[in-house]
Amino acid sequence: MLLSRRIGLLWFATYKHLITFNGRHRTLVNLSLGYKNMETENTNWKTYEEVAQHLLNEFSEKFEMSKFEGKQSVKGLKSGTKWEIDAKGVKEGSDIFLIVECRRYTTSRQSQEKIGALAYRIHDTKAAGGIIVSPLGIQEGGRKIAKAENIQEVTLDPNSTTTDYFMQYLNNFFIGISDRIRVTDSVTVIKLDKNGNIVD
Repeated sequence: MLLSRRIGLLWFATYKHLITFNGRHRTLVNLSLGYKNMETENTNWKTYEEVAQHLLNEFSEKFEMSKFEGKQSVKGLKSGTKWEIDAKGVKEGSDIFLIVECRRYTTSRQSQEKIGALAYRIHDTKAAGGIIVSPLGIQEGGRKIAKAENIQEVTLDPNSTTTDYFMQYLNNFFIGISDRIRVTDSVTVIKLDKNGNIVD
């Protein structure tokens, strides 16, 4: 029979569980992830955006949002144009929202120019801020803009799925691991005589 189980990473990180480590544990987490039994998928751009929105919504309270909605258009109040955004963080009972931008760049960090473009969308739509989701994070110049414009940096592994993922926000690590084990019911019986010889 085939059993499906969700296992912990080194028995202390469980599925859909938030772990906060101090700096000295961070290397341990990264090394541990190196041998986790994850069925890696070739995540494309669309799937990466969908996984990011799903995980942000799963942990929305960590971003002080009620929920995260999927891809949609938001009107620019100053420019009058419409901006397509990858996801939207919403705080229910108020007009406060965050713009989410997902960029699955696996060879370079997010540049100053790209973060500047997100900052303009925030200003134009009167959003409270933004979240940039990427595998490698933001370059130094981009981080200065992010800090000034309330853009939060989230690192998400490029091959993440809704069940197998590694996501980091500040000192918070969000880890999901699924594993499959196969158990058989067969038993082999060997008959021996009093001298220890196998009897056919």
